[in-house]
Amino acid sequence: MTFSLRPTHHDPEIAALVDRLRTYLDGELADYERERGITHESRLTRADLEPIWERSRELGFYGIHLPENYGGKNISATALAALKEEVGAAGRVLGHSVLGEMGGPLRAGDILRHATDYQLDKYLLPLVRGERACCFSLTETDAGSDVRSMRTVAVRDGDGYRLTGHKVFSSAGPFADFAIVIARMAGTGESEGEKPTFSAFLVDLDSPGCTVSDGATPMSGEHIESDIVLDDCHVPAENLLGEEGMGMRIALGRVTTNRLLHCPTLIGMARRALDLTLERTRTRKVAGGRPLLELQAIQHKVADMATELYAARSMTYDALAALDRGEDVRTEAFMCKLFVAESAFRILDEAVQIHGKEGLTQGNEVEFLFRKVRMFRVLTGTSEIQRNGIARDLAGLR
Repeated sequence: MTFSLRPTHHDPEIAALVDRLRTYLDGELADYERERGITHESRLTRADLEPIWERSRELGFYGIHLPENYGGKNISATALAALKEEVGAAGRVLGHSVLGEMGGPLRAGDILRHATDYQLDKYLLPLVRGERACCFSLTETDAGSDVRSMRTVAVRDGDGYRLTGHKVFSSAGPFADFAIVIARMAGTGESEGEKPTFSAFLVDLDSPGCTVSDGATPMSGEHIESDIVLDDCHVPAENLLGEEGMGMRIALGRVTTNRLLHCPTLIGMARRALDLTLERTRTRKVAGGRPLLELQAIQHKVADMATELYAARSMTYDALAALDRGEDVRTEAFMCKLFVAESAFRILDEAVQIHGKEGLTQGNEVEFLFRKVRMFRVLTGTSEIQRNGIARDLAGLR
């Protein structure tokens, strides 16, 4: 893959998709955000988002990764990554809703294959059509990297279950209709040495005993997280997703692919930061009226930034190509998540440094990108967790 801030993809179909997406992001979507005064700190509502879901679906982007029988185009992981990179590089506030990542088909992951006909008709097909939204509720205050220590419990109760617990960092929760909740089955994992079992449930967020509250505001300043509090919340038996005890397999079964597909978004944000930095160094004058970019120290910094971006992109798309060939890329996904998150952070750190005072000022795009990128050294598995996974795989300890 040759280096370019705006890569030209050798596959004509991917190139055409990227060009169409770029046109929408830089034109119509940018105008929509400007007209509504939407910023990264805005509290987004369904009224803000539903027109984006509808328009993105009309353009063929919403759920584009899905099989054709679900209205998608069944594109490859590599093609999806190219689109995700473009979203990350565009700097649009609502970019996360164009492909359906925030509350839509990408947020649901591959759970469609676990769903019954009833669950498809009531929950997942309306989600695919942009009529409903969901959030994924796995994390708890004391159950982050060690998700198996969760305390949310499901108790069998006649024709269903009763769920009690407190989930945090449920992205898209503020505007979701239902949650995919992972809970420990009561009576399991309570004795020393006994392994807990987990199940997955589709929970309507307006159910009695279910409360959606404002979650902690992340350092990015975005209002996209919710706490989901369940207090003896009844869930019908038909809302059990998959078989009882399969919850963790459903939750983690999509992790390798998702871990890898987070990387193009980060690459896109790093690419945006480098683009902004180059523009800054071309136009910012130093003593004598010379552009900042003529200083050798600055040239070295942007050269290092571009080199890290090239390395991160190259290894990510190499792993994606292997995934598309049907190969096991678990180790590569750990490596990519680790390297891309750390590299993107270093790129943003340099971007802030070069921007000087402007890079430290809230409202400046580079300052926002720095905060956003910093989160991904923790989100979807910390860098330390990725290193653990790499070492275990190398040692044959899967």
